[in-house]
Amino acid sequence: MDKRKPWEQAASVLPRPVRDGLQTLEADKLDALEEFRLRRGFPMTVLLPEGETEINSPPIGEDELRQVLENATQSSAHTALDKVCQGFVALKGGHRVGLCGTVVKKDGRIVTLRELSSLSIRVAKPVTGLAEPLLPGLMEDGQFLSTLILAPPGAGKTTLLRELVRSLSDGEAGLPLRVSVADERGEIAALWRGTPQLYVGRHTDVLDGCAKAEGLSILIRGMNPQVAAVDEVTQLEDARAVIEAAGCGVSLIATAHGVGVDDLDRRPAYRELLAARVFRRLVVLEFRGAVRSARVEVLP
Repeated sequence: MDKRKPWEQAASVLPRPVRDGLQTLEADKLDALEEFRLRRGFPMTVLLPEGETEINSPPIGEDELRQVLENATQSSAHTALDKVCQGFVALKGGHRVGLCGTVVKKDGRIVTLRELSSLSIRVAKPVTGLAEPLLPGLMEDGQFLSTLILAPPGAGKTTLLRELVRSLSDGEAGLPLRVSVADERGEIAALWRGTPQLYVGRHTDVLDGCAKAEGLSILIRGMNPQVAAVDEVTQLEDARAVIEAAGCGVSLIATAHGVGVDDLDRRPAYRELLAARVFRRLVVLEFRGAVRSARVEVLP
């Protein structure tokens, strides 16, 4: 078992001269780290709860960016880039490296990146207890009510989704429930060689790397879930797959970018979901300063 702290695991892919710059940060700030950001021509920055700050590291060049990618994938940067279609590389431990650069397309699809310009290494940290105060408002007569988690980017939608999955799967709201996760981008469970790097419960089945619509169909046919979870419903195809799953008697958990029901109603995919009355509860996450709050709303 890797006993390093999450930030140490994620930082292990950094080139030594860049990683050495972290020594200037106090221990509490290191433990609170959310991301490492590497941009060409500038020293590395770190994202903390209070914001992004620059550390004392050499300016980042192409060599440093490629070294991170090679360390992350244990292969050449060129080989790794040819496998990148979603814009990030998963690391053991659930961390991930986001990529920016020049996109190369073939037949209208992204096939690789070249000339890397920046990287973002996101530190995955287990967060427990987030779902506990919300669960009573999401249950009715012992049944979990389909729930949509709504928040702006970076507010913790996926983290809360994961915690709800874990809580339901481990029976914290009553009897343990069979939960299936369509983890299209590997952010919920972060499978690594078949093993979730982020704990999602004892009665949870994960399908990784499959489009949400197709993944939900496979899971419902093959795994007989009581609850199905997906992250970031954005396309009409996703919304219609969620509606179809609800019609099979499965409770749903999903996330969406936005700040309120009015915001959702302006977008076709969410408007269709609201009209179909798939979701019975809305969890709204928001930040006020550095404090995150969550509230449960009843949907008609």
